[in-house]
Amino acid sequence: MKSFNDKIIELKRNITSQKRSAFLATVIIGLLVHMVVMVSDWPNHDGLASMYFDQNMITSGRWFLTVACGISSYFTIPWIIGILGILYLGVTAMLIVDITEIRSNVASALVGGLLVSFPALASTFAYVFTLDGYMLALLMAVAAVACTKKYRFGWIVGAVLLALSLGTYQAYLPFAVMLCLYMVILRETGKGSIKAKLLDCLHYLYMGIAGAVLYYAVLKILMAVEGKVLDTYQGINSLEGSSSGGVLHAIPEMYKDFFSFTLKSKILTTNVFSIVALGVLALVVLYVFVKAAVQNKWFSKPWLYITVIGIAAVLPMAVNIVMIVSPDVNYHLIMRYQWVLFPIFMVAFADKYGDLLVVCGAAASKTGTQKKSSSIPALASWGLVAGAVIMILCYGVADNIGYSNLSKKYERTYSYCVRLLDRIEQTDGYYHGIPIAMIGVVSDNEYPKADLTDGVTDNMIGLSGDYLLYKGADYQSFIKNYLGADLNFLSGDIIVEVYNSDEYQMMGSFPAADSIKIVDGIMYIKTENVEE
Repeated sequence: MKSFNDKIIELKRNITSQKRSAFLATVIIGLLVHMVVMVSDWPNHDGLASMYFDQNMITSGRWFLTVACGISSYFTIPWIIGILGILYLGVTAMLIVDITEIRSNVASALVGGLLVSFPALASTFAYVFTLDGYMLALLMAVAAVACTKKYRFGWIVGAVLLALSLGTYQAYLPFAVMLCLYMVILRETGKGSIKAKLLDCLHYLYMGIAGAVLYYAVLKILMAVEGKVLDTYQGINSLEGSSSGGVLHAIPEMYKDFFSFTLKSKILTTNVFSIVALGVLALVVLYVFVKAAVQNKWFSKPWLYITVIGIAAVLPMAVNIVMIVSPDVNYHLIMRYQWVLFPIFMVAFADKYGDLLVVCGAAASKTGTQKKSSSIPALASWGLVAGAVIMILCYGVADNIGYSNLSKKYERTYSYCVRLLDRIEQTDGYYHGIPIAMIGVVSDNEYPKADLTDGVTDNMIGLSGDYLLYKGADYQSFIKNYLGADLNFLSGDIIVEVYNSDEYQMMGSFPAADSIKIVDGIMYIKTENVEE
């Protein structure tokens, strides 16, 4: 039996320099890119009512989220939550390096940088009250693949980890699926018997099926214990077979969404510099692939062509598998973190099969006794590094444009609500506790569009837009939490009655003089657009 010291030594041996590079790059770049939002208090619309939230989201299928978020407490404390999230991502980067068999420290650092700078993380920071739980879910999804790859019966542990990941946030299932797909492809290009290759593929399948079954079984048991049913939010109730579209309808939508988001969203490539950088990475990968295929005589093997066709057919479904699980989902950026794997896989493939960064290092430190490197591999190696670095920089800039807009959304909302609260309290007949019918959000006619991000944040949920106010409850939460006034906002059928009343229809929209009035003991507040 190994002593404690022996276990520590073995652990240190397993944490290779490549893994350390990935972890350190993730933490350092993560702090550089995201610290501005970690040391601030800029809520988004959901965060207004989630300053303390126990994350009991079992009706959304997230039965483990309350445990995952409980580590940092249920208070919204951006610094602690952000640090935990980045540390989780650092370990995730280490596992990705291990799974993809990256051999150089530079490539490992690039993987960490890409992972922690991708705009999906910035959108998640906008929902910081749940970020650490989500990043733990991502870590567990990747760890499920790592265990399945490393150990003979690792798929059993992997299934448990996958179930916990799904029970925290289901959107990281595609991340695990894409890693499994990548490993299957790598296994096909490696040595070994057909039986061994097939067994490896089956292990990933076993892990996925067992994990999904375990997740659903625990969900059913907990819902029965608590006497609850799945919510319609994000179409999660389709797990019960109540989907409106069905799988056959979802498949073509998956392909359509894949190409639309990849090419038009300004997320995978945020500007012209990142487009060029991704193109450079693609050219490097093509060079490495052709070179490796010639050296290993892949072109003469039928599996190569079957694999290429299979990847082209399966990839959009692997990326968008959430749309099969929940066809009615509103597929926003937080659920699209898996797109970062495209540049990560490019770096990993070029490193594994091209030895490019070894060439790069040799070229940089060449002495008179060293053999001069071929110009093409050296050029490709520098292209790989430059392309990935430029993408990291572009992602970081896009993230901070989003954070800048989030801060301005908060400031605009604060100043707007100060003026609104002052008018409310100065209205004749106002008293503390008066019923208030708040209808509308900020009027576009009275307050023109102020988002100056020029489309950069259009697809960055939580970071786009002009104000934090989307419904009456948002006004109530903001005024209570940031202005210290507890107003009695009404909801339900009474709001419909007020909206259809002649008194309301004749009112102007705030800040018009007649935008706030008291009718039959109820304060009417109109903030919606008014047709000219």
